[in-house]
Amino acid sequence: MRKVFMLALAPLLIGGCVRTFASVATAPVRVTGKLVDWTTTSQSEADRNYGRKMRKAEEREGRERRAWAKRCKGRESQPECEHYSGFRAAG
Repeated sequence: MRKVFMLALAPLLIGGCVRTFASVATAPVRVTGKLVDWTTTSQSEADRNYGRKMRKAEEREGRERRAWAKRCKGRESQPECEHYSGFRAAG
């Protein structure tokens, strides 16, 4: 009777062990995958970062252009005010 009872409980006890063993065995693979995700930049992240960089550059150009226009208003004949030669946000 005792053997039958032990055989009936065996799948439940072994199932937990197998699941734990599988978790331990796959842990290095999961950790490596996370590490690769953290160290690489996806295309969408690169696009987002480039867009942010360009927006900041365009804001800077706008500020410099407005400052130039304010500084040179009514003094267009002076050499430094003939044309804008400051920062350009292109590329």
